[in-house]
Amino acid sequence: MIRRILAAAVTLALALLLLVACWPQLLGLERVLGVAQLVSFRGIAALVAVLLAVLLTLVALLSPRGRRFFAGLAVLLLAFSVVSTGVLAVRGFGNGALQTLAPGDLVVLSWNTLGEAPGAERIAELAVEQEADVVALPETSPDAAEQIATLMAAAGRPVQALGVQFDHISKARSTMLLVSTALGEYRVDETVGNTVTLPSVVAVPVDGTGPTIIAAHPVAPVPEEMDGWRASLDWLAERCADADADLVVAGDLNSTLDHWASLGSDVGLNQCRDAARATGNAAVGTWPTRMPPLLGTPIDHVLATDAWQIVGFRVLESEDGAGSDHRPVLAQLRPAS
Repeated sequence: MIRRILAAAVTLALALLLLVACWPQLLGLERVLGVAQLVSFRGIAALVAVLLAVLLTLVALLSPRGRRFFAGLAVLLLAFSVVSTGVLAVRGFGNGALQTLAPGDLVVLSWNTLGEAPGAERIAELAVEQEADVVALPETSPDAAEQIATLMAAAGRPVQALGVQFDHISKARSTMLLVSTALGEYRVDETVGNTVTLPSVVAVPVDGTGPTIIAAHPVAPVPEEMDGWRASLDWLAERCADADADLVVAGDLNSTLDHWASLGSDVGLNQCRDAARATGNAAVGTWPTRMPPLLGTPIDHVLATDAWQIVGFRVLESEDGAGSDHRPVLAQLRPAS
């Protein structure tokens, strides 16, 4: 009797654990310590579940007395893997197609450079190669951004460098934004607050014509920064609250679609739609580069309000050996009008 009660308790505990890992939004746990980190890596969780299911199946075959118990656990793990893979499939395993550039299109590149580890020359080359109009560069110093801007101007793509730096000690506490001069003059708006611990850049057109552009970098959800991480996502959701706003957001958001459940929908953050989700790329991991894309976590994003059509998105795997632990992401936006 005791053995059956223990077996039932273990089975129930595993079922609850897998439910939380698979869909924490159901219980409002997606931004709770432990769960937030676990749900970030759906691909790895599904793979581990399959391996454990195979192991438990072998144990069941070799253990007549515990066959039903171990087989039941294996079934739960397989079900979790199937559902998790289904969620990833809906979000998209990758469609990097871009359309022919049309007048008014906005090409947005975002790359957390890990303290400009790839070097100013390579960052500038990539921006020019991709014909980027907007370049969000978390963890990049002002000096490096100026070098990149100079190189881009020499290549025929002049940009204005804007940034926010919380201190001069760590490059992680500096975020830079490059905006094509073809979009007009921009300035940093300091009236709307900022993210916590790590800075974001809110840039607005001086003449009032054009989109507000945010280079965003909420702090990572490490144990000592959970409150700051939640506050930073809340701040970003506030920026995205106006459906009629002309707003583009790009950067290392240190969060996935799962973490935005209470802040928007399954397609974006509040009124900002996620370009990866809209184009079938939201299951492609952008961090860390040492993992295959489908096992990594998609935390680098480009988002836009309904003022823009999202016509293309791509995770650039070509830069995996460039020095940063993040993959660049590229989005093509087209004016909705």
